Amino acid sequence: MRFFSIRHFSFVAMAAAMLVAPVLAQDSTPDKDEGTSFKDIKKSTKKAPEEKKELTDQERKERLRSFKKEVGKSYQNWLDQDVRYIITPEEEQAFKLLGTDEERDQFIEQFWLRRDPTPDTQENEFREEHYRRINYANEHFPAGIPGWKTDRGRIYVVWGPADEVESHPSGGNYQRESAEGGGSTSTFPFERWRYRYIEGIGNEVIIEFVDTCQCGDYHISLDPNEKDALLHTPGGGATINEQMGRGKRSDRMMGLPGGSDPSGMQGNNSSRGFDALERYAKLTSPPPIKFKDLEEKVTSKIRFNMMPFDLRTDFVKVTADTVLVPVTIQIKTKDMTFVQKEGIQRASINIFGRISTLSGRVASTFEDTVGVDEPNELLEKALLTSQIYWKAVPLKPGMYKIDVAVKDVNGDRVGTLVRSIRVPEYDDEKLASSSLILADIMERVPAKSIGSGNFIIGDTKVRPRLDASDGKPASFKRDQRLNIWLQVYNLQQDQATKRTRAAITYDIINIQTNKSVLHAEESSAVYGNTGEQITVEKSMALANLEPGLYNLKVTVNDEVTKQTINPSARFQVQ
Repeated sequence: MRFFSIRHFSFVAMAAAMLVAPVLAQDSTPDKDEGTSFKDIKKSTKKAPEEKKELTDQERKERLRSFKKEVGKSYQNWLDQDVRYIITPEEEQAFKLLGTDEERDQFIEQFWLRRDPTPDTQENEFREEHYRRINYANEHFPAGIPGWKTDRGRIYVVWGPADEVESHPSGGNYQRESAEGGGSTSTFPFERWRYRYIEGIGNEVIIEFVDTCQCGDYHISLDPNEKDALLHTPGGGATINEQMGRGKRSDRMMGLPGGSDPSGMQGNNSSRGFDALERYAKLTSPPPIKFKDLEEKVTSKIRFNMMPFDLRTDFVKVTADTVLVPVTIQIKTKDMTFVQKEGIQRASINIFGRISTLSGRVASTFEDTVGVDEPNELLEKALLTSQIYWKAVPLKPGMYKIDVAVKDVNGDRVGTLVRSIRVPEYDDEKLASSSLILADIMERVPAKSIGSGNFIIGDTKVRPRLDASDGKPASFKRDQRLNIWLQVYNLQQDQATKRTRAAITYDIINIQTNKSVLHAEESSAVYGNTGEQITVEKSMALANLEPGLYNLKVTVNDEVTKQTINPSARFQVQ
């Protein structure tokens, strides 16, 4: 039996990250004001402002000095990693002046709410997009450090994807533009990102990144000559101006565009330099925000009835202090109530979820409707399938309680589930992994769908196969494929080669016979990554496996640090 990779890539943390905050459907009686069954369990209250004692100047200075000593690592990581590029200096100082963890939690909540472009809805699109960008940057721009820490990652996180990207990953022959002096030369690897418009900066913003070390570390360049690999080679790659005697190579080496200003207006070149510096300062400053008045939302208790469903939670690292928690809910189609209308059988399920801390503070809520429409003649076949709902929520490490309720709209049945979840903390020094996901679907997605949409992690759609509510493991049929998805974190580089060295083995054991049915090995080198993280995506046919229970174990051995992890998962073949 042979594994093959349908896709592999490397990044420090995922992506796409989405946060939602809607509320639940309880009673079937629609509210007259809203016209939906969700309204009957949604309430709004305004929280009275609390009076706070003004800090003295001495107290302010003391809190700022003692912030890192007294504040927990999670809050420091949130400030230094999660929102490093988007928090304003005023907000950062205000956060450091807070005296209790409760105040800090409230600040973080309000921080995201102030940036919510649609405060009248439950979803916070800004927060979802922010973590998606971190996810994408970690995946595409690592350079021995997490992708979000690189210059390309920073620009992507703050300003999003460029409208156009001109990429020269190998450098080589290059014909200069007239503004650069014309002529041909050879360059280091470089990229140009073009934004049609950036608020506060202007139209047609061009950002150039150059990899002068040829090690994948692209940095923002303020000098168009920096990418010229022949700049310091006598006689190599002269500009047209230099060939005609109207420019000097020494001028270009000093950073003057095009080798010289043909008009002789050196002041113009100087002003260009100042303009570039000013634009760089704006590009690396927090983006503008709009402060909004918001109301605190609260929900009533979830009631209980009998509507069966299955629930799964997974964990994927985003930053040191933020973990993406995909929540997957599966409902058997046969348990849904269908109503015929115009030759079509229709059923729908309302889903509500609430994730809260053990102290009762709500960390996230989500709400959606899953609908099924089937022609009369296909209903019998459809009843053999399941409906799967997915929502990814970014959370800080710690213990949480998740409450989920599903409501069969036509049948007026409600099912509930309460479960505790421990969101892991990923120590930067320890080899670790995400959840090991066994999926029935794993496929690439179009570029426009990267990081967003159901079951999409990074640029791959990964639909988990859920364990059954009766305690049996995830089940696959012999004509299906077993898809394996796993992220490995904190691999260390070999100082000599500046690359990671890890051995990865896959073992599948028949639980009944305790015999091995598959053993495969590979090296982290196949992923072509110099970063601290790799994403493993493997797929295998199940036709050669006999029906029964199996255990999959993935062993990752970091040959640099000698650390080993071996996540495992059970599955059933029918």
